[in-house]
Amino acid sequence: MKILVSGDFCPQHRVAKLFEEGDFSSVLGEVKPIVESADYAIVNFECPVTLGGEQPIEKMGPNLHCSEKGVEAIRWAGFDCVTLANNHLRDFGTDGVSNTLKSCKKHGLKTVGGGMNIAEASLTLYEVIHGKTLAIINCCEHEFSIATENTAGSNPLNLVQHYYAIQEARQKADHVLVIIHGGHEHYQLPSIRMQETYRFFIDAGADAVVNHHQHCFSGYEIYKGKPIFYGLGNFCFDKAKKMANRWYEGYMVTIDFGLTIDFILHPYLQCHDKPYVQILTENAYAKSMEKLNNVIIHQELLHKCQDEYYLQGAERYKQLLEPFNNRFLLALQRRKLLPSFITKRRKLMALDFIECESHRDRLIFHLNRT
Repeated sequence: MKILVSGDFCPQHRVAKLFEEGDFSSVLGEVKPIVESADYAIVNFECPVTLGGEQPIEKMGPNLHCSEKGVEAIRWAGFDCVTLANNHLRDFGTDGVSNTLKSCKKHGLKTVGGGMNIAEASLTLYEVIHGKTLAIINCCEHEFSIATENTAGSNPLNLVQHYYAIQEARQKADHVLVIIHGGHEHYQLPSIRMQETYRFFIDAGADAVVNHHQHCFSGYEIYKGKPIFYGLGNFCFDKAKKMANRWYEGYMVTIDFGLTIDFILHPYLQCHDKPYVQILTENAYAKSMEKLNNVIIHQELLHKCQDEYYLQGAERYKQLLEPFNNRFLLALQRRKLLPSFITKRRKLMALDFIECESHRDRLIFHLNRT
């Protein structure tokens, strides 16, 4: 059973223009043979489908979206399933989530990790492939896309819930694949928390764990004979401005579930000088990958790299930590002689830093240094 997993797909700018013209081949033509060679292919759909008139939600970060042509393009390339647990599914509210689910169903794509409420979003997807059952569990870190009992969105990362989901899947399926959307953007290593969590999922019964979200590829490790991939990078994500090279680099992975679990990496360059995904030689990122993997398996080194990364961008966290900070200023604020610093944007920033696991890791680090 060969399962291909790809990273973040968000057709914008040059790619969106080609898709609207019906030109899927220019963008995804090189990828199509690899996708179709797998028994089952999965990609992360990083933006909701909008049809016109939907309103963006209030959040930190951009509100992404695409037309139904994005779904058509994914299906044309040979993908069978999209993961919807990510931090952008709910960017255009309930309507955006509903449009995405309906569009995927219309074009024959299975979905996992997203739904019209938490009950739907948290469902495990079971697929029978060559007489064997594959269970797919998809979740994401907490940002502004999370489903609730009454609102549409994505399946949130929850260790207790996912332990039970993995245990149930272990009983019902031959193989269990966990796909997570999380981590620090533009940082090529997992945090200590991520490594502990993903290893725990293997201990709970998962056969493989795959992560994406960081907009750059990371390394992998074999833990108790099972692979953990800490970041696939962008799959197809065009930007209007020039980005660092790591934005354009990524890989798909084909995981072969058999008596043993083997895998093949498919490195590529995406939306760099031209708006397409260009397949590279198999050893394209071999040196970079070896360096990342060496850090990942040595926890002291991984911790050192994490702390060095956390020291960067401290000003953003100080914005939240330094409002009124003594009794005289607080007294003036209570008497309305000073304005409240809890603006709408500050509230959204606080929610993002506190609810999102990766942002909270950095916030705690800076609090301990203050």
